[in-house]
Amino acid sequence: MTWLDLSADTGFGVSNLPYGVFSTPGAAPRTGVAIGDAVLDLAAVTGDPVHATGTLNAFLAQGPPAWAAVRARLTEWFTDAWHRATVEPHLVPRDAVTLHLPIDVADYVDFYSSQHHAENLGRMFRPGSPPLTPNWKHLPIGYHGRAGTVQLSGTPVVRPSGQRKAPADEVPTFGPSRRLDIEAEVGFVVGVPSRLGEPVPVGAFTEHVFGVCLVNDWSARDLQAWEYVPLGPFLGKSFLTSVSPWVVPLAALEAARTDPPLRDEELLPYLDDRKERWSLNLQLEVRLNGAIVSNPPFAPLYWTPAQQLAHLTVNGASLRTGDLFASGTVSGPERNQRGSLIELSENGAEPLALPDGTTRTFLEDGDVVTISATAPGPDGTRLSLGEVTGRIEPVR
Repeated sequence: MTWLDLSADTGFGVSNLPYGVFSTPGAAPRTGVAIGDAVLDLAAVTGDPVHATGTLNAFLAQGPPAWAAVRARLTEWFTDAWHRATVEPHLVPRDAVTLHLPIDVADYVDFYSSQHHAENLGRMFRPGSPPLTPNWKHLPIGYHGRAGTVQLSGTPVVRPSGQRKAPADEVPTFGPSRRLDIEAEVGFVVGVPSRLGEPVPVGAFTEHVFGVCLVNDWSARDLQAWEYVPLGPFLGKSFLTSVSPWVVPLAALEAARTDPPLRDEELLPYLDDRKERWSLNLQLEVRLNGAIVSNPPFAPLYWTPAQQLAHLTVNGASLRTGDLFASGTVSGPERNQRGSLIELSENGAEPLALPDGTTRTFLEDGDVVTISATAPGPDGTRLSLGEVTGRIEPVR
């Protein structure tokens, strides 16, 4: 119940309350909370300078007690009409604000946690061999990405250049990527840091991670294929990673928590998550030029975010406020649940047909990709995680 006039199907109801950073003409960026079609100016309504810094980092660093207190306060404000006169003047229409990158990204790590995605790529790249590498079911594979190129949804995706070598080429050539791709992912934002040398156990996930956003980790598959042996992704990934503007608190996703898939390999103790139910029942949607091309489910991912965090820090690596780690491409078992074009087009062998009569194997200049997601909320509602979008621009 709320005194706000919210549409019945809003994904930004009182049970969601995601945080972002916004500005209005003539005013500096500050923290906002999405509610219906509006944004609550948290800096103005609270008077707390922590919400006027232009980034969520200072608030996230305060930790779970502060997160819970502000969430409880917001819930009371929006459900008790007594607060309407105080709160309503600080609501700004969402279409009248400019959104900004919600966090100052400290470090960025990308994982490879979908078994369906890993098997699809393994069959393409290693025909005749087992689709999964021997280590895949024993540890969450990942790599450290480039924090400086993590940018807000809507940032132009300039086609990257680099070295490419097709199988028939005798030597590599240099030029713009011909196999530009998407990766539909879910990201997790760290609030509370950890000390160098001290691992973060699976059970401490909620003591450090504040919330969830959406990620498109754009990928140049031809650059990646030539460079990644033996050390892994580099220029094929580092040119841009797009994130959604709203960070949904873990506290909003209680109804989305679900059991992880059954594992057929015994896990080492530090990855044992039998008491930590941190798979999330999120439903992603991928649109290419407005047409739905995929609906990847997040729940089947083999490795959960709690395990990813535990593995990320098990060697003593420290967390910092603003760290972002992403799930890796989210793909399901069905053809229409694949979270990348390399899977949807079978590595270019089976072009994807679009409603306008065109086809795609990989992205063309002018293409627009939008990834959105929802999660179950209380009483049968659906919560929105917003969307992350990008338009492909020609090489510069």
